[in-house]
Amino acid sequence: MKNLINNILKKTARLIKFALIPGAVMFSSQSCDNPLEEVVVSNLSNSYINTPKGFNDAVSAAYGYLRTYYAQEIGMSMSQLGTDTYTNGADGSYKRYNFYNGELNGRDNWVRTLWREFYKGINTCNAVIDRGTEIKGLSPAALASGVAQAKALRALYYFTLVQHFGDLDLRLSETNGPITEITRTTESAVYAQIIKDFNEAYPALPKRTGQWGRMDQMAVDGFLLKVFITKATRPFGSVADFATAETHGKKVINSYDRSLVSDYAKLFELGNDQNSEAVFSVQFSYDLLSAGGFGNRWHLYYLMEYDTQAGMSRVLEVGRPWKRLRPTNYTYNQVMVNRSVDSRYDKSFRKVYKATRAGTFPTFLDKSKATITVAVGDTAIFMPGFEMSEAERAKRPYQVYTPSMYNEKQFETLSKFLDPLRASINEVQGGRDFVLIRLADVHLMVAECLIKQGKQAEAVTHINLVRRRAAFSGKAAQMEITTAQATMEFLYDERARELLGEGHRWTDLKRWGNLVERVKLYNPEASANIKDMHNLRPVPDEQIDLVDGGNTAFPQNPGY
Repeated sequence: MKNLINNILKKTARLIKFALIPGAVMFSSQSCDNPLEEVVVSNLSNSYINTPKGFNDAVSAAYGYLRTYYAQEIGMSMSQLGTDTYTNGADGSYKRYNFYNGELNGRDNWVRTLWREFYKGINTCNAVIDRGTEIKGLSPAALASGVAQAKALRALYYFTLVQHFGDLDLRLSETNGPITEITRTTESAVYAQIIKDFNEAYPALPKRTGQWGRMDQMAVDGFLLKVFITKATRPFGSVADFATAETHGKKVINSYDRSLVSDYAKLFELGNDQNSEAVFSVQFSYDLLSAGGFGNRWHLYYLMEYDTQAGMSRVLEVGRPWKRLRPTNYTYNQVMVNRSVDSRYDKSFRKVYKATRAGTFPTFLDKSKATITVAVGDTAIFMPGFEMSEAERAKRPYQVYTPSMYNEKQFETLSKFLDPLRASINEVQGGRDFVLIRLADVHLMVAECLIKQGKQAEAVTHINLVRRRAAFSGKAAQMEITTAQATMEFLYDERARELLGEGHRWTDLKRWGNLVERVKLYNPEASANIKDMHNLRPVPDEQIDLVDGGNTAFPQNPGY
């Protein structure tokens, strides 16, 4: 699937040009700054999509816009920064997503990028849906499949946008030129359309597709679980939405071929992205010439600055440290607990760094000794995750970094996304798939639905399945919780343990209605400025400026 999309994007990149106003489209030459552009395809007219090949190319191209958000720094900033689990590291130009200060406004590049690129994706889907009745030379089943994929993708694009922005411009037909008379459709109506699109797509999709990254019935059930569990917490939602979400989640669990990977560490092993637990993922490739300008970049953002330390230099195995995200004390001390029983701390963080240079070097953070002497391959840094006495550290022939020493440059490195198969140590584009939904996530969301309906005893079965998998060998029974422990407060921590850094936390906190509360409690860098207004992102100013009537017709979100 990933190579197919890469090739199709190369062929179709110049076919679609979007104006800034959402969804304006014409089939002509692509602007030269489009990140998906690689190969010039000239002399292709608007009628190309009306051919069987053009229609199929457009369906495949519609997937490509997922890459503009997922597994990029924009997705990291908007889903992980400014939460209870992660705060800012030393580097990066988008710390405003953690600080929640005045720089987070309608001129911010990430809100502009997400709005622009996902509306491009929506309009590509609209073109496929609108043209689906016009294509000659394709079977009814092929046409129905293409339209169904487009509807499911349109629903996903709108679901991502509505969680960040609230009321949207709900555009359901292909746009062939700039439109300036638009208004914001209510969040409730957007959710209704998202659900309608997913439900209409479902019958024409295969139960399980043979191509990773394509929409199928399993993926739709997974996304409807997320949609309904989120809708249930909105003012227009109800407890009945939790029951509907539960139904879709149980279908993912019981009606398809998914099973929990036996070992938590194997989930993140290189080459195992397409495992039995993945429900839907965005596809990437190491073939950078055909990758449309986008690779998976999350290997960059969770790394500490290890390459300046004694006996160390930058190596492909660990990666290029951009130091964007640093775990909070809540993550260390409340999330990653019971470490002798629960393996997820050991299997989520890198604890040992090997020397890449031989010699004697002055120490950096660990001053229990003045120097260390190492050969290449010796341990240079050990991070046990707990405080160790100076006397004990002095016995070790390497530096021991304990939590009290951590700072914005040196901290625990999340190892889930490391990608040593990149072309070189400085190459920022990785090729690993990015998983949007996996089965453990589904189990925990189903448990959440059950707790919200007062069915704690049943919720325990789903939580304990996930927890037993995370246990060290022989300790599964010690990981089990009781019915009395199956509370939302427990689930807040459990989702953090299981899904740490995987792109769910900001939307989780917003869904739970405790984003402001928990950020104030657990993220000191963010606590001073965060307000209720930050449950939504600012609408891009350039979008408002291009609408007839400006802010009156298309108002900015409150507070911005």
